Amino acid sequence: MGFRVAVAGATGAVGHEILNILAEREFPADEVVALASSKSVGKQVSYGEDDELAVKSLEDFDFSGFDLALFSPGGAVSAVHAPRAAQAGCMVIDNTSHFRMDPDVPLVVPEVNREALQYARTRNIIANPNCSTIQMVMALKPLHDLAQIKRVVVSTYQSVSGAGQKGMDELFEHTKAVYMNDLNKKPTVFQKPIAFNVIPQIDKFMDDGSTKEEWKMKVETKKILDPAIEVVATCVRVPVFIGHSEAINVEFESPIDLEEAREALMN
Repeated sequence: MGFRVAVAGATGAVGHEILNILAEREFPADEVVALASSKSVGKQVSYGEDDELAVKSLEDFDFSGFDLALFSPGGAVSAVHAPRAAQAGCMVIDNTSHFRMDPDVPLVVPEVNREALQYARTRNIIANPNCSTIQMVMALKPLHDLAQIKRVVVSTYQSVSGAGQKGMDELFEHTKAVYMNDLNKKPTVFQKPIAFNVIPQIDKFMDDGSTKEEWKMKVETKKILDPAIEVVATCVRVPVFIGHSEAINVEFESPIDLEEAREALMN
């Protein structure tokens, strides 16, 4: 018997991708429901190449009997409806930042710390880390197992998809405006025009002058991998639609052979 799955935030860029991946990987689901705000009710969203799902309202959806809820509707919305789904007995995997640092919610990258899943039943919620943290700890994990990591200095180059569909739309419109010599178009998603530009600010600034994105990489790495690791991050938004990249300098507690490190990463 297959799972019953709800996807919250189904009309957003991440929600679309979740539905595509579920279909592509032939996830064993007997039922998949697309959920979004009431203004999207009745819209059709794609589920794989051939199927479409009619969007239902997240606000009054009854999660009773559902096995799994994949949430990506924004932190404020997850704060309200993820606990509601969890209390109905549904296991929630939340893609927003809201629950990541909650001590009763495991923050999980399965290839790195799947053992943390044993604590998922405390709240029936599993948090998904920040996108830039995920790809970094995936690379750091085999090296940390080989020779304990002491310090990480990372610079990220993050695409506009991190700001959702509105971010991708703004890059498209502003790039088109530059070619049309329309220099009066003002940014609404980003702090500065993103076309042909790089912006060294992702999320809001913290009291210490770093951005929240940089803070996330620090605290999430400690929670997922090892609280003793020091992380210094610089996060930059770049004018690319999809695809984040990172340059990482790693300092170890003990010497590590270059070929050993390469083999660990290859494996």
